[in-house]
Amino acid sequence: MTSSFKALKIAQEQIADLDLQLLKRTLRITQSPCDTKLTIGGRQLKAFCSNDYLGLANHAELVDALAQGGQQYGVGSGASHLISGHSAAHELLEQKLASFQKKHIQNARALFFSTGYLANLATITGLARLAQRGDLSIYSAKLNHASLIDGVRLAGAQMNATVNLFDHTQLNSLTDVLKKDTKSLKLIVIDGVFSMDGDLAPVKALLQLAEQYDSLLIVDDAHGFGVLGKRGYGILEQASIQSDRIIYIGTLGKAAGVSGAFVCAQNSFIEWLVQKGRPYIYSTATPPAIAHTLLKSLEIIEGDEGTKRRAQLNQLIKIWQDEMIFSEWKKVSSCTPIQPVILGSNASTLLAAKLLDEAGYWIPAIRPPTVAPGSARLRITFSANHSADDLRKLIATLNRIEQEVSEKVMHD
Repeated sequence: MTSSFKALKIAQEQIADLDLQLLKRTLRITQSPCDTKLTIGGRQLKAFCSNDYLGLANHAELVDALAQGGQQYGVGSGASHLISGHSAAHELLEQKLASFQKKHIQNARALFFSTGYLANLATITGLARLAQRGDLSIYSAKLNHASLIDGVRLAGAQMNATVNLFDHTQLNSLTDVLKKDTKSLKLIVIDGVFSMDGDLAPVKALLQLAEQYDSLLIVDDAHGFGVLGKRGYGILEQASIQSDRIIYIGTLGKAAGVSGAFVCAQNSFIEWLVQKGRPYIYSTATPPAIAHTLLKSLEIIEGDEGTKRRAQLNQLIKIWQDEMIFSEWKKVSSCTPIQPVILGSNASTLLAAKLLDEAGYWIPAIRPPTVAPGSARLRITFSANHSADDLRKLIATLNRIEQEVSEKVMHD
């Protein structure tokens, strides 16, 4: 039977159009555990693209903890947290996560979610419901992650809120708008570490604005948790700040090496999310075995091993900053494991990714709409499992490939 109804035809035409614009995305299937070397299509590639910053995703102790958790709790939770799905493992994990932020948020309490996307949707839309309809303003950084953007859009629509976008590198315009804002509830929403550039949010300056203009500051520290701060507690530890106005969100599928996310805030805000955070209320709880595994991950993060792994990341970052020199491509220096290289055009970036693949490296091309048009890039990320030699070999390969891409572009 041949299908030709209108919706299907539109989908096919638009997918073809994405392909013509060099914007179509494809899945690649890995056949090995997440690590710095991955098997794809029977080939082993050196991966500089995952968010497994501390190299814990295939850590032997976490693998054992997951097996132990499965034996103790089974493989599923069976229901949402508010029905019968909240296990002792979930409760212990939330208590431990709250302890990570106790110096930065008084009377801190944490709430565990199955994904960072759900955590962001629940937090923004849930807190928005503290306001009366039409009496809410939301201030969102222009380069925020898609999950924050979607949370802001949904909250704005449901509460008839005023939504303002701001440049996190220039806060004067944000200050000017806040001065004139008379709404009862104001939310400032920002990434702690911007995932495509690797730069840090100016959380101290934003907190000062939140205090001055009676706002809440929502910080999504997805790429900072586990990496930033002496003990890996994240950007609040790194910046040495404390405030009950902060709603802190962390991801557990990146540096923590497992999956899930959490929100940490003053107890009353968390209790409100339990009552009004729809993605939390109506989602089946994550398997308790995952929570059990995360407890081992947190133990490693704040312990001596975590300190050593962060030191290894810092060594890699220094080597990259000192030794990686491009003639044409733009290197965006960062103090985090995220080190972007901007090529500009989609075609050049796809070619560079292809040549890297042929050389035995997996570094996908990042293109719009993930980044702005004209800023396609290679998003290079480091893991504590990478060695200095691994990185220096990548640097040599990138220097060769930059020349090949340049010659190809000139020839065409």
